[in-house]
Amino acid sequence: MIASAEAKYGAPREISLQFEISESELALVRGSRKHERSHDITLFIFDDQRIALIRKPTFPPGAYRAPSGGLEPGEPLERGARREAREETGLEIKLERYLLRVRANFTFGLETEPWTTHVFKARVVSGSLAPVDVSEIEAAKWGTIAELQGPIRDVLVCSGTGLLAYRVALTDATVEVLSELEEKNAD
Repeated sequence: MIASAEAKYGAPREISLQFEISESELALVRGSRKHERSHDITLFIFDDQRIALIRKPTFPPGAYRAPSGGLEPGEPLERGARREAREETGLEIKLERYLLRVRANFTFGLETEPWTTHVFKARVVSGSLAPVDVSEIEAAKWGTIAELQGPIRDVLVCSGTGLLAYRVALTDATVEVLSELEEKNAD
């Protein structure tokens, strides 16, 4: 799966991160390990300069992030990414670039859970921004890089939670890669 994604969408930057999380966050990560899954695909979905953002019911007020989700056993990457995008945003997408592979360790005391996030740039093909899976996603909205790096980032940092701090670091690294690609394409 990874080799074919790299062949089609480019080799991503690879980074490693470690975050101390709370006991309840550890339970959340372990609960996400359905079918022994220890990954997610995070999608930076663009419509011109706008980015699709989601809000989960447990997030503090003003907190949003890029949509993400996991592949089902045996599900091809493209199909799983399109399914997750549709469930969380209501949008049909096309993957464009494999931006980042983040290998993370989430720790609580002496317990560690390894996790990998695969970050892709995608563009909207059709649809209206509105979550389909409203039990998991409370809201979706269009945002900008400036919002992600400004007021939204501030809310996530101030939340004091390790998993939202992880999302901040992941977003910061993604924005850096996107900026570098823009500069490279401008030359």
